[in-house]
Amino acid sequence: MTNPTARLQRLQNDILELIARGEPLAACMERLCLRAEAVARGVVCSVVTVDEDGLLRPLSSPSLPASYAASLDGVPIGPDVGSCGTAIYRGEAVEVTDIATDPLWEGLTHLVLPLGLRASWSVPIKARDGRVVGAFAFYYRKPGRPRPIERSIVATCVHLCAIAIEHEEVRVHNHRLAYFDTLTNLANRTRFNEAIAAMCAGAPGPLGLMLIDIDNLKVVNDTLGHAAGDALIAEIGGRLSRVLAGCLACRIGGDEFAVLVPACESAGRMRALASAVLAAMSPPIEHDGQSIVPSVTIGGDIAGIGTDSVTLRQNADLALYHAKETRRGGYVRFRRGLRTAMTRRLRVRRQVEDALAEERIMPYYQPIIRLDNGEIVGVEALARMRLGDGRIVTAGDFQEALLDPHVAYRISGRMLAAIAADMAEWQEAGLQFQHVALNVTAADFRKGDLVARIGRTFDKAGVPLRHLVIEITEQVFMGGPRDGVARTMEALRAQGMSVALDDFGTGFASLTHLLDFPIDIIKIDRSFVGAIDSGARSGVIVESLQTMAKRLGMKIIAEGIETQGQARRLGEMGCLLGQGFLYSPPVPAPAIRELLLRFGQREPSASLANSGFAVSAAGTGLRSRRFSPMSSLASR
Repeated sequence: MTNPTARLQRLQNDILELIARGEPLAACMERLCLRAEAVARGVVCSVVTVDEDGLLRPLSSPSLPASYAASLDGVPIGPDVGSCGTAIYRGEAVEVTDIATDPLWEGLTHLVLPLGLRASWSVPIKARDGRVVGAFAFYYRKPGRPRPIERSIVATCVHLCAIAIEHEEVRVHNHRLAYFDTLTNLANRTRFNEAIAAMCAGAPGPLGLMLIDIDNLKVVNDTLGHAAGDALIAEIGGRLSRVLAGCLACRIGGDEFAVLVPACESAGRMRALASAVLAAMSPPIEHDGQSIVPSVTIGGDIAGIGTDSVTLRQNADLALYHAKETRRGGYVRFRRGLRTAMTRRLRVRRQVEDALAEERIMPYYQPIIRLDNGEIVGVEALARMRLGDGRIVTAGDFQEALLDPHVAYRISGRMLAAIAADMAEWQEAGLQFQHVALNVTAADFRKGDLVARIGRTFDKAGVPLRHLVIEITEQVFMGGPRDGVARTMEALRAQGMSVALDDFGTGFASLTHLLDFPIDIIKIDRSFVGAIDSGARSGVIVESLQTMAKRLGMKIIAEGIETQGQARRLGEMGCLLGQGFLYSPPVPAPAIRELLLRFGQREPSASLANSGFAVSAAGTGLRSRRFSPMSSLASR
């Protein structure tokens, strides 16, 4: 008969070789149990582990029925939970010489006595750091204690179990690092890339893909700190996990998630899942005394027959890009036209980037007129682009490029530098003007350096900031946190600039904005002005706005005046300032210079926002140098 010590040595070598080869933990433990049973005749082996919640997780018991392991799975450890549960709880070996009478097995004897097991001996398995990670057990078919040879076998087996379990922990940890995001515990980009390729290649049904972007994460990071941003990301990840059962949710970037939807048979299922995600974002997140309302934007597509993973991802990307532009905080599904639209958008963006590099973006200026005497009190600067063939196109022709925040920010910088240089020239020439107005974008506000940027540019040109009016649209309010936008506007005004709300009346919350934000000037949208001499309702609205603005201490400028009738009607309502093609289209700097020379105010007031708007009750009367449609350079 072979020496038991030699057999034990071979057992140890065999198991160590399995571990070194990277065999699965369950396979290693099954081999260990069978080899131990072969050395210690008449015993039955089992190995259990304990999870982080203190619950038993059977690992191997090859000589016992599967029902035994199933009955133990999820049982909490404790001071009287059989042999293994107690040994793990105590951190020390537990010998039970008679299961039928020992109080440790009270209420549990039905698990083992029907299997013919009468005694047990469990030894805790400890990691190198002292943690108890499981237990190794010998069961006997007769009451009694372990023999000395069995104690040697168990000592060896417990040591091998500790090595194998720690090796598995390292493997699992490395796998999590490689395939899971540590902040959200969702699958990461590597796992996503592998999964989408495999699913597209072998999915039994259509595969859906949703790409999800967190809205305004940078704003949260900049205003509340990166800890708040991380809390927002983690909470959104948790909410995605809860509402997307059966799907693979992944975090694939700083603010971007991806969701793979297997067997997605219809657009309706994708829409329902997207709606569930959006609904889950409603409750606010509380972090360090601050309340954050999460918001996400979703784009998605369903892979058709033959659609590969690259195309599916591109389609969902296009849908997400479109959603961020048109339905921020909503869901857009890919459609064929988006690819054409995106191609055009990219082409336009390249044109604008080339024009910026070659300084072919420039301001054109449209006069702002005092309607009672025809004087030019100021101008609005509007971006124009000169094409390679010399043609000049309006901002409307490259509006799609402005949807890119980086491009919009660069255009604002170019415009600021150009109008500061023009204003310095006019100032040096003694031309009279109250202000130049410039429309800035949400991207300028989100960047956070708007006030300092304007200050540097105008200080370098030697132009007082009181001559600048910053025009904003409702998109600025929608593009960042309310308090941050308001603080920037107050900082602009503190430097002497005025703030105008452009296109007033086109946004759903414009009246609210008048109450919540520091605004000096309201520019009535051309849609109201265009109907003022034909529609009674437009007249009532404009008249009401004039009254409201006066009571709020704000000024009114009417945009888009195109007929003498509109100008006359506005004057009758008490509107003092306007602009439009009736007087002049936007013209280049040399042309506006001549107009200012001929029709600029003789005695301008210091600021657009002060009494320079007001006229006496008697009025000043029309002057011989009145700026009329017939005197506009554009009509000559």
